[in-house]
This record gives sequence, C-alpha cells and structure tokens, in this order.
Amino acid sequence: MSFNDKKWKLDFITHRNKFFAVSIIIVLAGILSLFTLGLNLGVDFESGSNITIETNESLTNEQIHEDFEAINSQFNPTITLAGENNEIATARFIDVLSNDEVADVRLYFQEHYDAEPTVSTVSPQVGQELAQNAIYAVLIASFGIVLYLAIRYEFLYGAAAIVALLYDAFFIIAVFSFLQVEVNVPFIAAVLTIVGYSINDTIVTFDRIRENVKKAEVINGFDDLAEIVNRSLIQTLSRSINTVLTVVFAALALLIFGGDAIFSFSLALVIGLVAGTYSSMFIAAQLWLVWKARYIQKQKLKPSDPTEDEPTI
Repeated sequence: MSFNDKKWKLDFITHRNKFFAVSIIIVLAGILSLFTLGLNLGVDFESGSNITIETNESLTNEQIHEDFEAINSQFNPTITLAGENNEIATARFIDVLSNDEVADVRLYFQEHYDAEPTVSTVSPQVGQELAQNAIYAVLIASFGIVLYLAIRYEFLYGAAAIVALLYDAFFIIAVFSFLQVEVNVPFIAAVLTIVGYSINDTIVTFDRIRENVKKAEVINGFDDLAEIVNRSLIQTLSRSINTVLTVVFAALALLIFGGDAIFSFSLALVIGLVAGTYSSMFIAAQLWLVWKARYIQKQKLKPSDPTEDEPTI
C-alpha cells in the first residue's frame, strides 16, 4: 500500500486542532476514570498472596472456588486459568495468608490433586517498591529518549516525541482503568515495549521531516513547514500502517490464544500499538510543526544586534 501517488490528496495539517482536541478529551476521560474507578492493581503492586496449582486435568473456575471454600469458607480468591487445557490455576488473595492457612492449602491440593501448590506473597512494602520502580523505569526511559533526540536532532523533536510517548503510556493506563483489567508486572513490560515501539515510529517520521527540511530551498513560516510535514506524513503513512498491522496481528494472536496468564500483556500491546501509530503522526509531528513555526516567527521578530553591522577592526 502506498500513499505517495498524487491521487491521494491527504491533508493532515488542516485537521491538527481536531486531533489535539480528541487527544485532550481522551486524556481528560482517562483522568476521570482514574479518579473514579482507579486501577485494578494485581498482587504484584498490592499486598496479598498468589497460589498456583498445576495438575494433570482440566480445571474450571467453579471447581477451584469450591476447593478453596472447602478449605476455608472465608476464602474467596480471584481465579485465573492457564495452560493448553486449563490445567494450571492461579488464585489471587487480597490479604496475605498466614502460615497455617498456607499449610491447609498445600495439604488439601496434595490430597485431592496430588499437586504441590506454589505460594508467593507480596507485602505492602514490596508492592509499593515495585510500583515506584515501574514509574522510575518509564521516567528513565523517557529521559533517555529526550536526550538522544536532542543530540541526534534538536530539542523540539525530543519534546514533541516525549509528549507523544507519555500520551501512549497514559492511554494504555486509562483504558485499563476503564475496563478494570488487572495491572501487573507483565502490563509494565508491555508499556515499556510500546514506549520503544512508539519512539521508533516517531523517529522514522521525524527523520523524513528532517530530510525534507534540508531539501527545502526556503522556509519562511508556518505554511512552508506545514507543507513539509504533510508531505513527510504521507510518505511514511504506508510504512506506518503496514508495520503496525503486522505487529497488531501477532499481538491479537497472543490476546486470543495466549490465555488469562498473559491477557493483560497482550491487551496492553494491542492498545499501545494503535495509540503509538496515532501519536507519532497526529501528536508528535503536529506538535513539532506548531512549536517550530512559533520559533521561526520569534526569530523573525527578534531585533537584530546593531553591533553586527559595525566594521570589525
């Protein structure tokens, strides 16, 4: 698929304010969702216990719930099934189980399933530390990207790219808040993966913009820049669509056939891939255009230094 042919009269720049408005609305809706619904944090980020049972038979949610009720009538864990035939069950408890409760669980499943459960417990302190480390990881990645783009291109490229990158990360978080999908360590891995993918797509677009800027004979202001950016977006559009579709199909296969164990990872990938392509074209490139045009205008209005006209002695 190619959009370079003249029959494709695409104009991305004229509608830039619409793209900005849609993006702002999405951000505001995401903030509202986070304040009202919050995030469904997994045991990785909150205190609690996880018990994983691997058997030689297919399991069901109802069956495992009945097993835990038989152990203790107060038990009401969240059950996740995995494996080719649902032979693996993971029970998530919001509270940390005591040693006696863990011993009862081990004894029950050894007697009834001939299986040794795997028990993992996360204290509140560890959960907070993991959450902080996840935030630090995104911030460090963002700083490194801005630094790289500032050296490779210019600061405005880096600033526009980081806005688009943070939008992608926030969009994924907002969707997970709205859908109340569990946020766990695989989710963080997916967000960092999308950060890398999104910035790669943005760099490809910026690289084409930079090449076209160098080829331009004169750039007097916004209109000249707008023509360059629009042409650059058209030239990279087919590449962006083909690339994202290829990766999305793979992510969808993981989402459909991967099971509950990697559901949050797969869903975050699918959402992030679409958001990353959108932000590269309709946020990063458009922001750079607006900021660069303002910079050129300010340079024109800046009074010239009178000493520059004085003869050098």
